[in-house]
Amino acid sequence: MGGWAWGFGALVLIGVVILIIVMVRMFSPSRPTPLQAPSSQPGGTVSPKQILDERYARGELATEEYRERLSALGFDS
Repeated sequence: MGGWAWGFGALVLIGVVILIIVMVRMFSPSRPTPLQAPSSQPGGTVSPKQILDERYARGELATEEYRERLSALGFDS
């Protein structure tokens, strides 16, 4: 009977480890997804101006830098 006891203990331990892995994956923040193009764009591409607009909206770019990059892309405002 001693052989079954340690086998059952090993199975319980494996079950606990699997449960912990599943819980960590469930509650961990999801990975950021790449920019998805609006459905109106043919070919599913995102224009440089859209990327720039999104970065400005998220606060990654200051107004001055945003305007400089717009003019560098040929979108003078």
